Amino acid sequence: MTSPTASPSPGAPGLDIPEVSVTPGGTASTSLTVRNDSDIVEAYRLEVIGDCAAWATVEPERVSLYPGTSETVTIRLDPPRTPEVTAGEVPLAVRVLPTEHPEAVRVPETVVRIETFRQLRTEIAPRRRRGWLRGRYRLALRNEGNSPVQVGFEPAQPGEELRFAFRPTVRKLEPGESADVGLRVRTGSPVWFGSPMVLPFTVAVTETDQAGERPEPAEAPGGDRAPLDAEFVQIPIFPKWLLVVLAAILALLLAWFALVRPTVRSAAKEAAADAVVQARPTPGGAGDPGQEAGAGEQPGGGGSSAKPGTGTGGDGDGTGTGGAGDQQSSATIDLQTTQGSEKTGTYKVPAGKVFEITDIVVANFQGDEGVLTIDFGERKITTIALETFRNQDYHWVTPIRITENDTVTARVTCAKPGTPATGRRAQNCHEVLNVSGVLNSIG
Repeated sequence: MTSPTASPSPGAPGLDIPEVSVTPGGTASTSLTVRNDSDIVEAYRLEVIGDCAAWATVEPERVSLYPGTSETVTIRLDPPRTPEVTAGEVPLAVRVLPTEHPEAVRVPETVVRIETFRQLRTEIAPRRRRGWLRGRYRLALRNEGNSPVQVGFEPAQPGEELRFAFRPTVRKLEPGESADVGLRVRTGSPVWFGSPMVLPFTVAVTETDQAGERPEPAEAPGGDRAPLDAEFVQIPIFPKWLLVVLAAILALLLAWFALVRPTVRSAAKEAAADAVVQARPTPGGAGDPGQEAGAGEQPGGGGSSAKPGTGTGGDGDGTGTGGAGDQQSSATIDLQTTQGSEKTGTYKVPAGKVFEITDIVVANFQGDEGVLTIDFGERKITTIALETFRNQDYHWVTPIRITENDTVTARVTCAKPGTPATGRRAQNCHEVLNVSGVLNSIG
């Protein structure tokens, strides 16, 4: 009867395989000695079975032995560096199948210790947010190591103008598990006027093992993991173009006080002086106490006395009849779009008019995701990704002319509705486009 045994103990009851340790992504090996205790020449086929079979091989896979002889084979272990090869002890078994006496099959076993390796993939999106007071970000995490980890977060910002809130603050990840963590960034006070303020910050992702201990930096691929970089752009409550409008209004008020009001006052004084003159008796009239006899006679006349003067103040026709002139004008396009669909809104320039556009303001107050395209007539002005802004404004020194019956078009493709200040995600995308300029008459 065939009886493969462990060397160097002829006649031993079983086969022994030494225990071995291996790190995923590396290579290790152990050995097995097969002995033929039968009285015939026997061939043995060796095959790894069990959890290690996918990444373990026997070299050679077949041996032939004379009676009383033995041969040592090598078992090579090449576990891949994936989360599926979890850390811990894994059984290793080799089936030794004799060709002549298959009923004498033996399956020696041992233990393979899979070493721990750590690999955590992190990403923050978007890298840049715009807002008045707050912005929302998403941390994407994936545990690509082979043991559970507990992940924490350490934000940092040079000027300390920002406050950070993570939800959840700590996250446990099993091998191969992915998760998203929400991050809300908030400033302490608003910016009323001026230029947008860029506030860079970083988020360091820390990890601990099951025992709550932090791994050494060398265990992470490439050494220390670099913090995630992002920016919050705090935009002013009132845009720059509003300052220009306020300055223009102030200049008009000053001009009115300096020019128009004195003119009105002078006209009032003149009207009062005319009324006094009209009420005063005409020299030489009947009511003049200093009148001398014959003073009112005309040369060569009959000596008749003059009547009192009755002067009349003539009211001039001051109504202007000029045609309709240029005037400031604005139009608003309000679009609400369901997720996954596209919607278009237009403003049509009236007949007989030319719209000279100098400013546009786009509002994405919910933080929707998608694409916004703005056209003036046949001309495409801009295409913007919604997730890159909350409020956006454009200004032109030289106005863009849109003739009569042409349109201002806003087209929104809604990829994902955002979350407004209420904290509840919206049902639809909601964007507002305001176009300002001068509406002129043709001719």
